[in-house]
Amino acid sequence: MKKSFLILMFLLIACNSPVDAPAPPTQIPTATFTPTVFLTSTSLPTATNTPAPTQTPFPTSPPDFCADIRGSELIKTFSQAVANKDGALLASLVSPSYGMDVRYYRDGNVINYDVEHAKFVFETDYQADWGISFGSGEVTKGSFQEIILPSLQQVFIPASLVVCNQIQTGGVTYFPEWQYEGMNYYSVYFTGTEEYGYLDWQTWAVGMDIIAGKPYIAALSHFVWEP
Repeated sequence: MKKSFLILMFLLIACNSPVDAPAPPTQIPTATFTPTVFLTSTSLPTATNTPAPTQTPFPTSPPDFCADIRGSELIKTFSQAVANKDGALLASLVSPSYGMDVRYYRDGNVINYDVEHAKFVFETDYQADWGISFGSGEVTKGSFQEIILPSLQQVFIPASLVVCNQIQTGGVTYFPEWQYEGMNYYSVYFTGTEEYGYLDWQTWAVGMDIIAGKPYIAALSHFVWEP
């Protein structure tokens, strides 16, 4: 009898247990997601349109460039360097960012001297190719001191005429044009001699690079009478 009672109680307990109870949770780690941060348009730097560079890297100087005596003073100091063949002084006048272009023929080759090489232009024998001579039609080769220096010494004298942002010349058979857009310059004009009917005039245009308000020599361009 007692055994029958125990069996009956077991059956009653089994019938009252829920059959759809979920299994106890297992220790499976839950995946985590790091949110992606999307920058809004206000979070990004605003893009600016940079204009295409001009033919030269020289920004246009203020309109009062010609009124600034530092330009004419640079011409005087350069004249001193040429007269004394002072390479160290010349190097101190050369644009540290661009160097110094030298053009003996207006449509000839351009030789660029950086600050270090400018120190030795009055000493070196390096034979540069300056281009085709308009007179002989032959290639002109020679060192700075052979080809350029004699002309500079003749032109950069107190008697020469110094003009700002204008190429002053004698009689020409061509249009004298400054080759560097956006670069201010001075022209130094030697009038020539009566002996040669003033056809031996010469002009050196001196282009200037302005760095932190200070002018440096960036280009020397030569103009003469051409047949």
